[in-house]
Amino acid sequence: MTAPVVRIVGIGCGPQHVTPEASAALRASAYVVAARKGADDPLLAVRREVAAAHGLEVVEVDDPTRDRDPVDYGGAVRDWHAARAAAWSSAIAARAGDPAFLVWGDPALYDSTIRVVTATGLAYEVVAGISAPQLLAARHGIVLHEVGAPVHVTTERRLAEDVAAGQTNVVVMLTSGASLDGLDDWSIWWGANLGAASERLVAGRVGDVRPALADARAAARAEADWVMDVFLLRAPR
Repeated sequence: MTAPVVRIVGIGCGPQHVTPEASAALRASAYVVAARKGADDPLLAVRREVAAAHGLEVVEVDDPTRDRDPVDYGGAVRDWHAARAAAWSSAIAARAGDPAFLVWGDPALYDSTIRVVTATGLAYEVVAGISAPQLLAARHGIVLHEVGAPVHVTTERRLAEDVAAGQTNVVVMLTSGASLDGLDDWSIWWGANLGAASERLVAGRVGDVRPALADARAAARAEADWVMDVFLLRAPR
């Protein structure tokens, strides 16, 4: 049997963001492999919708558990990736044809799929998707950086450290409701569940919009039963 080629396909923030290139990659695939993170996984439902639109079966694989607050964060993530690679390899070995993985946003940005597939030893191709920072900027009608200046992309876990190191224009991902302590005079452009019916947007001076941020995040979670947010922070001039 010919060794499969895995297609890692970015699907943006929903079916409406599946590009013609992504559609072509899915039409060339035999089935979709998807991690199942629980009995009621709303993002798995979106993947099923995209797969169904391309006539593909979804092979669901229970996602290995991971420590969300480990002492050794890097080590815990490596262990999780290794467990994922083993589970995915077993699912792929049991079937003929080329599998596809549907990646929320873009596979290059804060997603583990490329690393995990690399660990399986299988050949793979990557199709770019629309990332959350791109959609955030579009929704707010802004440019992520000022003229000729950089933008720093980081995680909530590292935000305080990066601000202390002098970063002044920061896109923050992988959030769980950042406190934003000491940043009242900064400007924020925030979005939750971008591209979904439960999408919420807030922008303004941090000190002025704190209540609105908390309310919008709670409303997004209440409507969708999940929340994923991303935001741009910019220091005062």
